[in-house]
Amino acid sequence: QAQLAESGGGVVQPGGSLRLSCAASGTTLDYYRITWFRQAPGKEREGVSCISSTDRTDTVDSVKGRFTVSRDRSKGTVYLQMNSLKPEDTAVYYCATDLVPGAPFCSYVGMNYWGKGTLVTVSS
Repeated sequence: QAQLAESGGGVVQPGGSLRLSCAASGTTLDYYRITWFRQAPGKEREGVSCISSTDRTDTVDSVKGRFTVSRDRSKGTVYLQMNSLKPEDTAVYYCATDLVPGAPFCSYVGMNYWGKGTLVTVSS
C-alpha cells in the first residue's frame, strides 16, 4: 500500500521561500495526480495546488504567483515551491493522491492516500 511522506517544512521569515517534497514508499508517484493541502491552526483544511499525471497543474488564487507545483520523475518526487511566504501561509502541509493512474486532470477532492504532513511556520 502506498505511503506518502512530506518533507521540507520549517520556520521561515516573511518573504522567504521553502520547497516541500512529497515522495512515496510502496509505489512511484509518476503515474498519479498529487494534490497539496494545508491546514492552519483553527481552520479547515484547504487545497493549495495540484498536478495531474500528465503534469497539468492548478493553483488556488490565494497562493497563485507565489506557489508552484512540479514533478521530477527521475526522483519520483512532487514538489511545492513556496515563495514570498506570508504569516497566513503558516500551516501543516499535506500531499495526497487517489492512486488513479493516468488521470489527465488534477483534483482537490477524492484523495484518499495522505502523508502525515510537514509544518511550515512563517514568522519574524
